[in-house]
Amino acid sequence: SPPPKVDANSPGLKLADGATLAPAKVLDIKSVVEDLGGEERREDTNTDVKFALQAEVLFPKDSSKLNPEANARIQAIAEEAEAQKATDVRVFGFTDNLGSYSHGKKLSRERAEAVHDRLASHLGPDVTYSVRGYSEDYPIADNGSEEGRKKNRRVEVSFPRGTTDDAPGTETTG
Repeated sequence: SPPPKVDANSPGLKLADGATLAPAKVLDIKSVVEDLGGEERREDTNTDVKFALQAEVLFPKDSSKLNPEANARIQAIAEEAEAQKATDVRVFGFTDNLGSYSHGKKLSRERAEAVHDRLASHLGPDVTYSVRGYSEDYPIADNGSEEGRKKNRRVEVSFPRGTTDDAPGTETTG
């Protein structure tokens, strides 16, 4: 349907004499998209892009050796990092709270390093990485259920949102 007609001279649409508008504020909007099984989640804000992949998607149980299927998912993340012109990439590994903290710390770090190595093979030498393993720290779900623990066993890859030459508000000369 057509947009409604607006009377620009309507008194309800005009500021009182001497009144001014408040300064414009830019809000940080966060968009979260998760696939139905929760295997992959993407968070977008005005400043960052973050992917979280469940460990079961990337690795065999209690292992840091990538599954063959992991390459396609990591490749897709690398392509998004390239599209965003990312030069700083964070790769963080997490585990659930089962087993010892020290084992979780080692496993989460090794998993983050495995994803880093695969990402680096796609992105080239001009990217700086922060790679960390956090064990059971920073859970995103309740560790009291298997479903929650499964979500907590993950690797997150994040990077600053870039600007593209065609982005709104940018000027292209030519």
